[in-house]
Amino acid sequence: MLTMVALLAPWATIRAEQTSNSPKKEQKAASASLSGCVDEKEGHYILVDDRNLSPVADLEADGFPTEGFAKYLGKKVTVLGTSTSRNTRPVFKVRSLETISETCAPKPEPDKK
Repeated sequence: MLTMVALLAPWATIRAEQTSNSPKKEQKAASASLSGCVDEKEGHYILVDDRNLSPVADLEADGFPTEGFAKYLGKKVTVLGTSTSRNTRPVFKVRSLETISETCAPKPEPDKK
């Protein structure tokens, strides 16, 4: 019995090393949501912050034509989908949109007295 354990122990170590060195499967991105205003910049649809109108993410359609974003231009929305990183800002692959407000404008700063 000890001989058998002594013979199998090195094989188990080699097998564990092979398993740990094998490439890992890519993990799927988790679903997320973002809220902001739909805008168009340089022919691409983007989501901008509704407070200061700064870009938040590039929008890509997932399961519908990109032109579908056009009817949401200038509206405050919540987008559902997945986010991936890019050099300048994240790319958000949108599966669905929900309108929050028909208009989108920066909120005025409250007067400080």
